[in-house]
Amino acid sequence: AKLLGSEPLNGTVGIGHTRWATHGRPSVENSHPHFSADGRIAVVHNGILENYQELRSALQADGVEFKSQTDTETMAHLVAKHYQGDLRNAVCSAVKELHGAFAFGIICADSPDEMIAVRRFSPLVIGIGEEENYIASDMGAIRPETDKVYVIDDDEICRITREGVEITDLDLNPIEREVYTIPWPADAAEKGGHKKFMHKEIHEQPNAIRACLAGRLSDANQPVTFENIGLSVDEIKNLNKVVFTACGTAFHAGSVGRFLMDKLARIPAEADLAAELQQRDPVVLDKTLCVIVSQSGETADTLEGLRAMKNKGAKAIGVINVVDSSIARESDGVAYIQAGPEIGVASTKAYTL
Repeated sequence: AKLLGSEPLNGTVGIGHTRWATHGRPSVENSHPHFSADGRIAVVHNGILENYQELRSALQADGVEFKSQTDTETMAHLVAKHYQGDLRNAVCSAVKELHGAFAFGIICADSPDEMIAVRRFSPLVIGIGEEENYIASDMGAIRPETDKVYVIDDDEICRITREGVEITDLDLNPIEREVYTIPWPADAAEKGGHKKFMHKEIHEQPNAIRACLAGRLSDANQPVTFENIGLSVDEIKNLNKVVFTACGTAFHAGSVGRFLMDKLARIPAEADLAAELQQRDPVVLDKTLCVIVSQSGETADTLEGLRAMKNKGAKAIGVINVVDSSIARESDGVAYIQAGPEIGVASTKAYTL
């Protein structure tokens, strides 16, 4: 970002990404974007390709030379291998060979007015502007430019130009998608006079508590109401087991939920780290509820835990912050904590909301 400030680039299409160094050391050669051998195709990537070593070996056997240690560069060469003049078709073919969690943004010198984006198990949103469109892994990155977005699902591929966005499946069947309006103002994702986002988010806690309770708790003598929880009062009363699952500090919140469920509701409850849930293979009874706790709604292990519990027949409720996230869409019901955009990495709301 600093280099772009001092050496700006000209053009109407661009991609960039600051990625944690999951493969190889943090260095210029391992930084995004990564290019095909001929330099025509450029790729940015969020996620991890689980089978990149096998793909890399196969490409090297075909004479492809790699310049980095990253899994991402594999995708650039794989798209180039399938490219025959249509970038979207090449990306579709390449994605069908991939295993893992990923979201890609891809451009090609032969088609300088388009960008291709695709995801699987990693978040992707498309921002819709006026004669300009954007891709990002998080709504907060897009909100300063527009409040209108498409939330993309797994194995959907998007062709993005200045004029619009085309969404299809990997066989290029068209997909209709409603536009989602981000509910918070553009400056909500800014520091607002604070030196650090974490400092700002700590001080937001009183307002976040008010927003979380607003419309749900109107009188101390009245029951708390949830509109989209996906369970009737009778279904809640008849539950015979509740399993909380989450990662990090969200797991701490889930552990408090387990304690309160046992103590106040007298319903047997458990709390599991999402990464351990499938290993433990918990017993699911006929009226088991799984409560999924995640700020982003995209935590990979937590999402896998949700899918595992639903496959066993459990009902699932997401306690999350980001509206229309993957966990929100895949749960039977949802209780949003209404904390607003969270930019800082460290948790500031798990112990108050």
